[in-house]
Order: sequence, then structure tokens, then C-alpha cells
Amino acid sequence: MNMRVLLYFFVMMFSVAGHAQVRELPDFTELAERQGPAVVNVSTTQVIKGNRHPGFQFDEDDPAYEFFRRFIPRQMPGMPREFRNQSLGSGFIISADGYVLTNAHVVDDADEVLVKLTDKREFKAKVIGSDRRTDVALLKIESSGLPVVKLGDPERLRVGEWVVAIGSPFGFDSSVTAGIVSAKGRSLPQENFVPFIQTDVAINPGNSGGPLFNMRGEVVGINSQIYSRSGGYMGVSFAIPIDVAMQVQAQLRSGGKVNRGRIGVAIQEVTKELADTFGLPKPQGALVASVEKGAPADKAGIEAGDVILKFDGKAVAQSSDLPRIVGSTAPGAKALVQVWRKGAARDITVTVAEMPDEKADSRPRRGGGGIEKGTPNKLGLLLSEPSAEQRRQLGIDHGLIVEDVRNGGARTDLRPGDLILALVSKGAQIDIRSVEQFNALLSKFDKTSTITLLVRRGDSQTFITIKGVGDK
Repeated sequence: MNMRVLLYFFVMMFSVAGHAQVRELPDFTELAERQGPAVVNVSTTQVIKGNRHPGFQFDEDDPAYEFFRRFIPRQMPGMPREFRNQSLGSGFIISADGYVLTNAHVVDDADEVLVKLTDKREFKAKVIGSDRRTDVALLKIESSGLPVVKLGDPERLRVGEWVVAIGSPFGFDSSVTAGIVSAKGRSLPQENFVPFIQTDVAINPGNSGGPLFNMRGEVVGINSQIYSRSGGYMGVSFAIPIDVAMQVQAQLRSGGKVNRGRIGVAIQEVTKELADTFGLPKPQGALVASVEKGAPADKAGIEAGDVILKFDGKAVAQSSDLPRIVGSTAPGAKALVQVWRKGAARDITVTVAEMPDEKADSRPRRGGGGIEKGTPNKLGLLLSEPSAEQRRQLGIDHGLIVEDVRNGGARTDLRPGDLILALVSKGAQIDIRSVEQFNALLSKFDKTSTITLLVRRGDSQTFITIKGVGDK
């Protein structure tokens, strides 16, 4: 009898536990029903004009066009001289009078934009403005009384929290997918102004521009990018936080463009080795690799080798924070910048300028050759001093050219063609002016030492840390 009671007890316990687990699983049905009508399909058409040859997509102004014009028969009779390129994306309604948010890349270069609602109504949309730097675009359709999404606070999102995407992957309208927040504040290459939300929600082509919801049915992001080697979902997706998107749309709505601040510095992340080299208590801030001549930072006295710790009272925990903080600062404003220089913090006031719409291409011509010193130094570097003409072309008055990297010198991460401008150790930065001077400086370090070099590579400058300087 006692065994039967005990067995019954265990069966009931596992049954309750099983039911508890089932109840803990999220239910997305109500969210999809309530928020789905505010999600739209965005289709675009781009008209491409010009003579085309069968099977070849060249416009008349394409450099390859003349070649194909000569050697391949001209356009077949009846072939169109006008082509239409169509694409699909998603979006969502943020106001009952017809304002719609989507991705900039969804509507870029489109000649016609159509917005289709879940009730099958279609509207021609006007592109109020788009911002490629954040990949946000604002559309307007002529209607009223439209369903509207609720907006949430991305700051309240927690890693591991359930999130839901609604959109039109591969053109399948109103598709619902779910997953969790994998990480927050992600920085992506060439995407300096967005602290992306990373999720494992299934996002595919056509989801772009669609909303990312939390479990309260609030939009916390705009699905923007996927990491994929195949073009399809691979478990890594990125969304633009909705607060960033709403700041952008406010400027687009009022003026059709986004005004951003800039100070004219190239920066890099502060690693532990770099922090030790510059005498920082811990890795933090944004290391200034170079300063644009005549830019606000240059005029204010910010130098290469400074580590920016705060900007306008906001802490710069990592280098990716700085572009976002500076970009959100109004052009013309004066900002107090705290920098770390030569082992101490100091404050510098800088007047923020406006970021231009397009980046100017100001690539300096690179030198080569020079007066080669024939023996590699203890780092395995074969170095040369640039000639007067090379210094003029490169716009420098000091530095050494790396001609070759030998004898295991690859551990330095230097490459032929690099220009060594300065050596940094224990917070002190020394300009490099000759091979003899550089080698003499190296001789003072033993195999346990770590130094940092300021290196110019192509059009940019960077700091490279070298461990075990004296280890031959």
C-alpha cells in the first residue's frame, strides 16, 4: 500500500512538472493577431534604361559597354530598351495617418514604392527620406485610421529574452518567426552609428525593414541584416534599436535628411596591451589613431595617441561608442572631451562640425623604396628612410618604410609598405626619424617588454602592439 502511494506521488509530481514546463513556453498567437495588421509589405521597382545586349546587363555609360557593342550583335528587334528591377521588403506603420518605417536599403534608388497592408489594400508610397548610415527610411502613404504598432524601450531588453519578427521573407506576407536576444550593442564593420541587437530569430531576404517585437507586443527594433554565407538564415540576425530609428525618422520627417556631428578622428579599440602601453588603468575609451588636418579635433589640440574617455559628459566605454555619441551631437555645439595623454587625464573643448553627406576620397599616394638599410633589426624588419619626395607625397616629416618582414617577424603584425611613425612605451610617444634611432630605442627593451607602434597603412593609421621585443 505504501509503495502504491509513493508511486502515485512520483507520477503526480512529474505530471505537474511537465505541465509547468508546457505553461512556461511562450505563446505568440495574441501578439501576432494584435500587431500583425500594422506590419506591411514593401515592394519597389527600379527602372533601368539604356541599350542592352542579350544576356548582358550593361548600361550605355558602363566602361564595358563599348566592348560588347563592337563584338556582340546589337539589340534584337523587339527587345525592350527599358528594364524593371523589382525587390521586396517589409515595414511597419508608426502613425495612423500613414507614416511607415523600413530599411533604407529596401527603397534605395527605387522609382516606385508600393505598400501593401494585411487587408490587401495597396498604396503608392512617398519616400520622405532615408539614412544609409543607420539603414532607416521613412515612407508616407495617403490614408487614415491605420493600425499602428506600439513602441518599446530597447534599453529594457535582456539577453536571452524572447523576441518575435513579423515580415515578408521571400515574399511570404505576414510570416511570424521567434527567437531570443543573443546580444546587445553589437558593432558591425562600416556601421558605426548603430548599437545593433543581435538575435537568433529567423530573418531572410524580404524580412528587411520589418519590426522586432518583445513579448509585450512592443517594437524594439527594425530587422536590418543577417550574417550568412548562403544568403539565407544562419542563426545570426541584427536589428536597429527602435529608439535610434525614431531619432532618425524625426529628422527625416522634419527636414528630409539627418544632420550628424563629426570631429575628424580615426579611432581604434583599446586592447589590454594598448592600455598597458599607454598607462591606462584598464582597457577603455577610443584610441585616436589619426587626426584629420584642419578638422575640429585638430583645431582643439587632440593628438594621435590620445585615448578619448568621455565626450560631452558621456563615458566612452569602447571605441564604437564614440561615433554614436559624436554623431548625435548637434553640429556647432561645444563639447568637453576628456582624453588620456602621457599617463594623465585632461579636458579639451572641441567645436563639433557637421558630417558631410558623402565622404571625400583623399587618399595619399604611397611611397616605396627609399634608402634601404640592408640588415633586418631584432624584430625582423627591413626598414628604409623615405626620400624628400616621398615625404612630400605622403604628407609626413618623419617615419620609416617597412620594406620587408623576415626571420619570423610576422609576429609583429607589420607588413611591407607600412609606415612606422612613432613608438609608444609607458605612455610616452616618440616620433621615429631614422633607422638608427629606431634600432637604438629597440635595444633598450628586453624580451619581456611590450611596445606599441603608430603605423600608417594605406589611407589610415593604427596602433600595433608588439610583445617580447627583445626575444630573438
